[in-house]
Amino acid sequence: MRIYLKFDFKHICRTVLKEQLDSLGLKYTIYGVGEIEFNKIPTQKEEQEMTSLLGHYGIEIMDDQQMELVQRIKDAVTEWIHDEENPKLYNFSTYLSEKLDYSYTYLSSVFSEATYSSIENFVILRKIEFVKSFILQNNLTLTEIAFKLNYSSVSHLSAQFKKTTGLTPSAFQKIILKRKERALSQK
Repeated sequence: MRIYLKFDFKHICRTVLKEQLDSLGLKYTIYGVGEIEFNKIPTQKEEQEMTSLLGHYGIEIMDDQQMELVQRIKDAVTEWIHDEENPKLYNFSTYLSEKLDYSYTYLSSVFSEATYSSIENFVILRKIEFVKSFILQNNLTLTEIAFKLNYSSVSHLSAQFKKTTGLTPSAFQKIILKRKERALSQK
């Protein structure tokens, strides 16, 4: 038997962080995704324990401020795309500047320098990953997916999907359906 799951990554991350930090007895505040402020600086021993505990979940503590900012940008992109309550009435550069309290020009420069890619390209790649997951869940039409991810039209979504993956969304969907059929017939 196979089941399909939907994850709320933000909730999962916050829960893991809370459980692990509480187990160490640390006093803290979690801000957004990937940012924690401690009431007092953790001792070296506490920091080692925290690194070990969080490492089991694939969570790393970042030392490099530039890479930390890049990760905050990536987290903000994912949060913005995934947040269904955010109507996306204004553009992403404004959202990102306000969220991270830096000019978009500075954020773009740091991101490009560290990743050799643009923020815009990262946004497209993340949106395509969400499109794939929605197609895999098989419960939304392309029109609904386009609306949900703030595409101007289904043709815009399809063009970006094909440019990124080499397949149209329908071809991707057919491949997935064939794989599912094949898996069911082998049982």
